[in-house]
Amino acid sequence: MISPHGGKLVKRFKEKEEFKLKIEIDFDTYQDVENIATGVFSPLEGFLNKEEYESVVNRGRLPDGTPWTIPILLHVSDEKRKNFGIGEKANLTYNGEDIGEIEIEEIFSIDPGEYSIKVFKTEKIDHPGVNRIFSLPPFCISGKIYLYKRMEHKFSRYHLTPEEVREEFKKRGWRKVVAFQTRNVPHIGHEYVQKVALTLTDGLFINPLIGKKKKGDFKDEVIIRSYEVLIENYYPKNVTFLSILSTSMKYAGPKEAIHHAIMRKNFGATHFIIGRDHAGVGDFYGPFDAHKIFDEYPDLEIEPIFFKAFFKCKRCGGVVNDKICPHSEEDRINFSGTSIRKAILEGHRPSEEVMRPEVADVILKYKNPFV
Repeated sequence: MISPHGGKLVKRFKEKEEFKLKIEIDFDTYQDVENIATGVFSPLEGFLNKEEYESVVNRGRLPDGTPWTIPILLHVSDEKRKNFGIGEKANLTYNGEDIGEIEIEEIFSIDPGEYSIKVFKTEKIDHPGVNRIFSLPPFCISGKIYLYKRMEHKFSRYHLTPEEVREEFKKRGWRKVVAFQTRNVPHIGHEYVQKVALTLTDGLFINPLIGKKKKGDFKDEVIIRSYEVLIENYYPKNVTFLSILSTSMKYAGPKEAIHHAIMRKNFGATHFIIGRDHAGVGDFYGPFDAHKIFDEYPDLEIEPIFFKAFFKCKRCGGVVNDKICPHSEEDRINFSGTSIRKAILEGHRPSEEVMRPEVADVILKYKNPFV
């Protein structure tokens, strides 16, 4: 089985302690704490310090050269940072409950404009990632963390740690595992790329991202239920595994594609599907920027599987891609997210040429399936 990123799967759990100092965190940060503690963010053992932050935004790597593209930071207000001292321990609290702790290593500030340019490649405030980083205080606390309690999750059945997922792969005898990242309900095009990638590997790891998304994305429960019905009706159970990734979307395009690959490597995937405009938003990134960035990371170890364009060809009689289909644009039926959303908003099924009827029926049961 593939080694975790950095060579070791991080585990940061301990019994609860109580400290005088408290740092109240939001839901996104709780997810980050849990992902550090369970090893999803291996090799990180805590929130980045200034040297690590600068190395990540400037080089896309940790100071020791390990690939890492998205800063994992603990933000704190100017007023509250004055209460903390280097070397002190503080409880991390969520909704007033102590869920973990941090030993404060450093308190430093970041420039949100620099962060935005180097991570998102833009400072435009209509980019959801830029909007968020400018809404947070610029001061950050670094230090190793421990988690006392995993978050209560409405999808607990699918909320597995990397250790648990790796054990499942081992039990099934999977050596080559392809992971699929998604924040959407599945259409026929998604099914096509998953099954093509599955023919090259032992197992398919469908790993929807469950967490904060932008307005207009599908709700988490709609994504989960639509995949359940798709797998139930159209996938062999012995080669398919569904588990969630509990984190927020950053919409960082190519840099987030590397981040997504690293997390799936920690879950035990050896291959990772990268489609058109992976983790993109609007027209902030080129359609294949998320493919090109992998050239900068030959040491990533998890192998990307790239898909540029796929569509249904009337003359070929099925779903194909631009490499194997010789026919013209007029013979193609493209998988348009806009047209799928339009049909759903109008209360009727998208065409069976673009979406399985069972999936469409699940989505239509929700009065409002969108965030």
